[in-house]
Amino acid sequence: MYGLFLKNIAKHIQLNPFEEKQLKEKLHFKTISKNEILLKAGDYCKSIYFVNKGCLRIYQNHQNGEETNILFCPENWWSCDIISFSTGSTASYSIDALENGEVIYIEHHDLENLYIEIPKLERFFRILFQNGFALYQNRLTLALSMSAELRYSLFQKQYPMLMNRISQKHIASYLGITAVFLSIIKKRHVSS
Repeated sequence: MYGLFLKNIAKHIQLNPFEEKQLKEKLHFKTISKNEILLKAGDYCKSIYFVNKGCLRIYQNHQNGEETNILFCPENWWSCDIISFSTGSTASYSIDALENGEVIYIEHHDLENLYIEIPKLERFFRILFQNGFALYQNRLTLALSMSAELRYSLFQKQYPMLMNRISQKHIASYLGITAVFLSIIKKRHVSS
């Protein structure tokens, strides 16, 4: 159940058996259904999720009823509204499941206690948050400076396993284009 999770952590830190046991005692496992909401904008993000199976999305709702997908989180990715999680403020983003799946999560107060009990976990989460910040910066740069066709090509490289797993409307929202324009771009890619 925790194999993929522990491999993810082992990329940056090594836990001894006692530390691994301490960590596992604070973890929660949840089976999730497609479209299940894990966080609603306006609520408090009290947990950080690790995707064991399936795919989550982080998105923002707009007053006109439209949504903007900010990030897709397939297997072996982490998901949360980092500002809400870190500061205790209300969430700006929502998180839901695009597929049936499984998540492992840890609550904020438990993580804070684990930082004291297992200081090297603080290093792991610092690296995780730095990598996440870099991802957001790159995403912002792409959105502001690159064509839709180039954004689509880069999406294919970043998320090759998701191309046939999630709906075109979600991909289009992530790219900042309409589903119709996404179809046109895809046809150009197939014919070239």
